[in-house]
Amino acid sequence: MTLEIGTEGNPLRVAIIGSGPAGFYTAAHLLKQSDVHVQVDMFDRLPTPFGLVRFGVAPDHLKIKNVTRVFDKIAQQETFRFFGDVHVGRDITLTDLSQHFHQICFATGAETDRRMGIPGEDLVRSHAATEFVAWFNGHPDYRDHEFDLSAERVAVVGVGNVAVDVARILCRTPDELAQTDIADHALEALSQSKVREVTMLGRRGALQAAFTNPEVRELGELEGADIHVSPEDVRLDSLSQAELEATEDDALRKKMGILEGFAGQPREGKDRLLTLRFLVSPAELIAGEDGGVRAMRIVTNELIADGGRLRPQATEQTEELPVDLVFRSVGYRGLPVEGLPFKESWGVVPNQNGRVTEQDGPPVRGMYVSGWIKRGPTGVIGTNKKDGTETANAMLEDAGASLVLDPSNPDPSALDALVRARQPHVVNYDDWSRLDALELSRGEENGRPRVKFTSRAEMRDVLSDN
Repeated sequence: MTLEIGTEGNPLRVAIIGSGPAGFYTAAHLLKQSDVHVQVDMFDRLPTPFGLVRFGVAPDHLKIKNVTRVFDKIAQQETFRFFGDVHVGRDITLTDLSQHFHQICFATGAETDRRMGIPGEDLVRSHAATEFVAWFNGHPDYRDHEFDLSAERVAVVGVGNVAVDVARILCRTPDELAQTDIADHALEALSQSKVREVTMLGRRGALQAAFTNPEVRELGELEGADIHVSPEDVRLDSLSQAELEATEDDALRKKMGILEGFAGQPREGKDRLLTLRFLVSPAELIAGEDGGVRAMRIVTNELIADGGRLRPQATEQTEELPVDLVFRSVGYRGLPVEGLPFKESWGVVPNQNGRVTEQDGPPVRGMYVSGWIKRGPTGVIGTNKKDGTETANAMLEDAGASLVLDPSNPDPSALDALVRARQPHVVNYDDWSRLDALELSRGEENGRPRVKFTSRAEMRDVLSDN
C-alpha cells in the first residue's frame, strides 16, 4: 500500500536546481503550505546562493539586493536545505535525483548570451556583456577574465538594463565604485581605466528602448560622465509617434521625456562622455594592426510595421565608428538540461505552466521549470515570484493527484550522504551564513558594504579555518 504523499510521515520531497530568485520563490510557495508537508533541497553549482542577485545585479544597486533577506528567511526553515558547489549533471545526475525526490524543478536561468552574428565578433577586445558583469560581480568562473581597459573608446551594443549597467560601471569614478560591493580585482582594474567615451547602440528607436526609466535616468546623474543624446535620435518617426499617442503606458511618455531632456543638455566638461544612439545596428567589427577591434561598421535602420510590432530594417546608410572595446548585450538564452526536452529556437525547456512537456506533447512526470529557463529572459526579479508560484501550484496539484516520481530512497540523510561522497566540498546554508558574515565584516573594515570572496579555493580555505 502506497503512503499518501505530503504527510508528516511521507513528506513531498522536492529538488530545486538553481538558487536564484526563481528557485527561491518556488521554494517559498511550496514551504508555506499548511496542509502539505514539503521538504525542499536546493542545489547550485556555485558555492554561494542567490544567483543573479549576487552575480547579475550591478554593485552600485545595493537596494535591489535586499531581496536576499526574503530568501534568507526561506532558507532558515527546517524543511529547507542548501547544497552549494554541487553541479547537477556532473557531481550528481538527474537519474540520481529521481531516486531521492518526488519532484525536480529546474530554475537554472538563461546561462549564456546571444551573439550578434556579424563578421569580426570574435576579435580581441570583443566580449559578451554577461562576462563583464560576472567579472565585476566576483563570479568564481569569471574572476580571471581580462578586459583591456586601456581602451579609450567603448561600444555597448544594446539598450536594455544590462547594457545600461555595463555603460554605467564603465563611467563610474573610482570613488563611486569604492562605495559598492564590486569585486576587488574589478575595483583595481576599473580604477586604472583609460576609458573616455562610451557609446550605447540601440537597433530600434528611442521609444522602443528596453531600459527602464530609473535605469536610464541614472545615466544623467553620473559624477564623472556627461551624457549626450542627439536631438535627431529622439525625434520619433511617424510609426513611433502613432504608437506613443495610442499608448496608455505613462512610463513610456516619461521615458521619452527623460531622453528629450538629455538631448537638450549641454556638456559640463566631465572626464568621460556617454552617448546614446538609436536606430543603428553593428554590421562588422574591424580589426586594427594588433588584431583587436579598432572600429565598428554600423548601419542606419528605419522602423517598419510587421505583424503589429515595429521592427528595424537596415537602410543603405553606413558609417565607421572608431572603437577599441566592444560589449554585446543583445539578450540571454538558456542552455539545454541533460535529460530534458529543449526548445532550441527559444532557448527554453518546453512546458505548460511550469510542467516540463515533451516537444508539443504530454507532461514529463515529476519534472518542472521556473524562471528564465521556463519563460525566456524577460521581466525583473519580482517577475519570478508570480512565475515561481505558478510552477509551485502545478507541483502541488500533481502531488495531490499522485502524479509524481517514485523515489526508491527518499530519506534525506541518504541524499546528503550521496552528495558528500561525490562532492566533499559541498557548502550548506550554515557555511554560506559564515561566508556572508565574513564578507560583511571585511567590508566594514574597508568602509564598503561587503568584500566578496571570489574563488572556490578561497571560500574552502576560509570555511576550513572558521
